[in-house]
Order: sequence, then C-alpha cells, then structure tokens
Amino acid sequence: MKALRQRIAICAILFVFVLQAAALAASANTKVSGIRFSSGAERYRIVFDVDKLPEYNVTVTNNGTRILLDFSDTDNKTGYTDLKVNDDTVQNVSFLKAADKFRVEIQLSQPAEYKVRKLENPSRIFIDIQKEYEKKTSEEVAPGLVHTTYVRRDGNGMLTAHLLDVDSSRYQLKPALSNGIIAGRETVSGISDDNNALAAINASYFELSGAILGLTKIDGKIVSTTYLARSAFGIMPDGKPVVGKVDYNGTVTSGKIIVPIDGVNCERGENNLVLYNSYFDAATGTNAYGIEYTVKNGYVTAINTANSPIPADGVVISAHGTAKDALAKVKVGDKMTISENIGTPWNQAQQILGVGPMLLSNGQVNVTSKEEQFGSDVAGGRAPRTAVGLLPNGHVLLTVVDGRQSSSIGCTLTELGALMKSFGATDAVNFDGGGSSEIVIGGAIINSPSDGTERRVGSALLVMKKS
Repeated sequence: MKALRQRIAICAILFVFVLQAAALAASANTKVSGIRFSSGAERYRIVFDVDKLPEYNVTVTNNGTRILLDFSDTDNKTGYTDLKVNDDTVQNVSFLKAADKFRVEIQLSQPAEYKVRKLENPSRIFIDIQKEYEKKTSEEVAPGLVHTTYVRRDGNGMLTAHLLDVDSSRYQLKPALSNGIIAGRETVSGISDDNNALAAINASYFELSGAILGLTKIDGKIVSTTYLARSAFGIMPDGKPVVGKVDYNGTVTSGKIIVPIDGVNCERGENNLVLYNSYFDAATGTNAYGIEYTVKNGYVTAINTANSPIPADGVVISAHGTAKDALAKVKVGDKMTISENIGTPWNQAQQILGVGPMLLSNGQVNVTSKEEQFGSDVAGGRAPRTAVGLLPNGHVLLTVVDGRQSSSIGCTLTELGALMKSFGATDAVNFDGGGSSEIVIGGAIINSPSDGTERRVGSALLVMKKS
C-alpha cells in the first residue's frame, strides 16, 4: 500500500511538471499585441507589435499575387482574422493560425515588390508592399552582350521588359526564316536552335502560311517585299546597323516587254506577277490559271502553267491575268532580265527586316503608325511589344515587353519609344508584337509570351558570333 501511495505521488508530481512545462512553452511563444496599417502613394505598410522578435519566412504564390508571411512560435492576441482593404494594390489581408505558426496572407491585385524588416525598442515587424517602383537587373551574358530585366510599377500597373545590348562590332545580327524558308512557321526558340544563335527575338509580321508581310533581305538577297513604304532595320556590309523607310520597285524585262513585279515569295493575286526564289519553298504552289517562267543566268529555261520547281541557282516568274498576257510571247531560250531596286542605303544592305512603325527618330519619340498606315491591331492600346533600337555607341538594343498578364500590362507604341529612349536609344523601330513577342538567350525563353506558350512565327532576328 505504501509503495502504491509513493507511485501516485510521483505521477502527480510528474503531471504538475508537464503542466508547468506546457505553460512555460506556451508563454515562450511570441505574442502579437497589435496590428497597424497605413497606405501612401508609394507603399502599403502592415506593422506587427510584438513582445519579442520571432523568426519569420516569406513565400510568394499565385504568380506573385499572394504573399504568405509566417511567424514561428507566435500567437495572435489582437482578435484580427480578416481585413478587407480599399487599396489598388492590396485586396485582402487574412490572419490565420497554422500549426505552430501565425500566418499573414496578403492578396494583391497584381505582383509587387515587398520588404520585411525587424525593429527593436519597442519590438515590431513590418512589411512594405511597394506601389510604385522601378528596378533594373543586368548581367553580361557574354563579352559585349548585356541582358537587362526591367520591372516598373506605377499608377498604370506593372511592366516587365527585357533588353539585350548587342555590341555589333562583336556580333552579327541577321534575319532567319522559320525552317529556313518562307513557307510554314516555327517558334523563336526553334529558329534560334536551328542556327546555333546566341540570342533571338521575333521579327516580321506574317501570315498563317508563314508568308512574310514586309521587305526582308538575307545575305544580300530579297526574300519578301511590302506593298507600302514602311520602316525597316538593316545591317550594312561593314556591320553598321541602320533604320529608316524602305520601298520596293522591281521589273521583269524580256525584249521590249517590261512588267512590274508585284511581290516576292508571296501568294500570287489577280493580274499579278510574283518572283519566287529558293527562299520560298521547293515549288511555287500556284494554281493552273497562270504561266510560269524558270529563269537561270538571265535566260528562260522552262515554261510551266503551275507549281513550278524553284531552282537553287535561279528564280521562277509567275504571272496571272494581264501580267500573263503581257509575257505571252516569251519562249524558252529568250533573255529575261530581273531588276530590283529598294533605294539608298538599302540596295547596299546585307540584311533587312521590314517592319514598323518607327518609334524614335534622332533621340525623340516619333511614332509613325499613321504615315505607315498601321491599323489598331498594331497601333492601338497596350500590348506585348518587340522592337530594335540604335545606341550612340553603335550597339543595337533588342527589346521585348511582356503584356496581357498580371506581371506586365504591356506598352503603347509611344510608351515603348519612351522606354527605349530612357535606355539611351536614339532611333528605334517596332517589330511584330502580341503573342509573338519573345526573346531567347542561350536557347532559353527569357520573357513570358502572352499566349502562355511559344507562338510559331515567320521569322526571327538572330544574334550570331562573327565568323
């Protein structure tokens, strides 16, 4: 009996000890005694008054729109559970108990920069959600190749852009077609990989067939044309980059017959004459309502009605309607001269991408969308954008702006011109945008294409090592 009483006494002592230990452990937790809020033009601040400073951890989820702030071994003694916020950045703040943690969940209208800090005497922790900020992060990808990530948040929202400063004395810039030909489309990363490029951006406007909408010249050969005089980016034989307007004038002459060329490597229309070269495809793909002349070394070597093979060392002249009638007497063996003129300095340029409109001219924002007859699909509103600018030191600035997503609202053409000017560009021209806007560096997709995946495009501008 005595032994039993001793065991009961020992158990009672142990029970009291456990209760005391539990009480001490509970009392060891940090206590949040107050939560305060303030909102200004630049930031939204939440302050936590604590009896001692706890450890904390921050996690960002939901594509940057939710911040989770976890305090270890902390109790919320304020009674706050949820707070509806009337602020354009912070939508809602919730205070939760999660296991042994006190969790603060902050829901944002869009991603934003934040800072968490501890202060003493008295002890408190605060988090600042930045409403307006500007951040530039640069890295040298290779000597003479610098990538800058630019993030800005202002009253309009959040903007994310990627800019690649290319030393054109070290690197070659040149257009590349999807799969190496006009027909069909390919992703920017695919075109980059096919050519072992150091970097690439999307380039020309294009049709679903892959046909390029704009004048393109690759290694001295015109591979597509435009129906309007529009802005272009080019590379001269000495590697110097140029921008300006370019127009195409071409003719086919046989004897006394002179017929204008309506396009290069494009769909043949009514009463049109189109020139097809090896950059188009293996054959012209035309219907039987025209006539086609295979031309090599200035002479007609074959005449067909449709879908003629395109020789690597020649061209095919495809005519319909009035153009067909004008060339009706031309025979195999006749001389046929092809003349193409795109003016100065473009005749001498080795590489050309006809795009547009202009964004910057001589250091001033100058958007020429009306003069170049661009519609609202290009010129209207904020959108993902791609552009190329010239820097005073002879470098080229490749620029891609994300848009149509929570991490970036995109740019108007005027805003894009102003952004490139802020990075030192003196002249700049707009490329195709929207879901096509993409930049690839070292084979990796750097930006966030607005389609959620890569769009297949007609062409890209490559950054290549000089041979």
